[in-house]
Amino acid sequence: MAKFTREDIIRFAEEENVRYLRLQFTDILGTIKNVEIPISQLKKALDNEMMFDGSSIEGFVRIEESDMKLYPDLDTWVIFPWTSDKGKVARLICDIYKPDGTPFDGDPRANLKRVLAEMRELGFTDFNLGPEPEFFLFKLDEKGEPTLELNDNGGYFDLAPTDLGENCRRDIVLELEDMGFEIEASHHEVAPGQHEIDFKYADAVAACDNIQTFKLVVKTIARKHNLHATFMPKPLFGVNGSGMHFNVSLFKGPKDNAFYDPKGEMELSDDARHFIAGIVKNARGFTAVCNPLVNSYKRLVPGYEAPCYVAWSGQNRSPLVRIPASRGLSTRVEVRSVDPAANPYMALATILQAGLDGIKNKLEVPAPVNENIYEMDREQREAVGVQDLPSTLYTAIKAMRENPIMKDALGEHIYRQFINSKSIEWDMYRTQVSEWERDQYMKQY
Repeated sequence: MAKFTREDIIRFAEEENVRYLRLQFTDILGTIKNVEIPISQLKKALDNEMMFDGSSIEGFVRIEESDMKLYPDLDTWVIFPWTSDKGKVARLICDIYKPDGTPFDGDPRANLKRVLAEMRELGFTDFNLGPEPEFFLFKLDEKGEPTLELNDNGGYFDLAPTDLGENCRRDIVLELEDMGFEIEASHHEVAPGQHEIDFKYADAVAACDNIQTFKLVVKTIARKHNLHATFMPKPLFGVNGSGMHFNVSLFKGPKDNAFYDPKGEMELSDDARHFIAGIVKNARGFTAVCNPLVNSYKRLVPGYEAPCYVAWSGQNRSPLVRIPASRGLSTRVEVRSVDPAANPYMALATILQAGLDGIKNKLEVPAPVNENIYEMDREQREAVGVQDLPSTLYTAIKAMRENPIMKDALGEHIYRQFINSKSIEWDMYRTQVSEWERDQYMKQY
């Protein structure tokens, strides 16, 4: 049931002195885009009449087919708490439609809705996501540019004065709560300057909307503290990178968690076990989407708590998939490889499609791996059927091309545009000459 009507939003805008409206959407690379309009254009926007040039957006359309329409999702109405007393700014998240009134197949949000429709055809009602995004805070220089100087030397769950980011993190939480977020936890992470804020799970589309809103709030409030927040997966050598674990669960009704079976092994249902099998089978294929940057693979290395291997377990934190201890309605599957640079709509679509592949084909889940995989050598891992995740963006793209489920998850348009964009990114990276290479080889050779 919709939270807000057209009339509600018109009334809110007038009562709260909203002067500008941001019509937001997300491109294929996960970047938030917006068309800002004066509030005088609100009724036109609510009638789905606002258009923009889609050829200017990465991976959208060619110049000869550029007109696109913005269809606001009324339930995403929110007023930014930090905006001016002279007039507030609100936002609506939009789906992208073609001029003929059909959904644009290059819109990541609309694509996720398409995969959710396939899920419902299998008898499931909801797919919930609880994300755990991490980020770093760096100081800004006198020109307002980010430096590599951290603002604290804190560690896991540290408090001030060691954790000097605590005030910034607290202000972020307060702003998020003003915008309707239910914050479950906020703490310093393992690395100096690294933080995590966890918010309550939501249904798939709303949860992805929340991730995008979260990133915007974190960056905005950090700058008010003269800090730069980055969701780059591995900004510093020698410390843990930033992840964004996805805790997912399928439901067959409001009180019917499809992953829970009190009589099943580990109290997991057959659906849960098939879903996990689908994740394990397709993990290498969805890695390019869940870890989309050259830099992502600097995080996915042994020794820094990030998963490098395709396996699953109950409590063991070294595999890709973990099953948290909670059961009943809270039974869930935690996919630990995802990083915060991922486009959440696309990452969740690939994970859902991978799991549905397991359910549709009744795939048998491999045995859980309860030992510390980081301490196994290659022969030991191969003996228990543990594969390595791709180690570079290049190998991840190759694995994605070899996995037909990923094309089903993203649709032809997004799949093709994403691979093209990431192949260019890899070529740009591999032809660069780094400082490390000069330091190693200039004098020796």
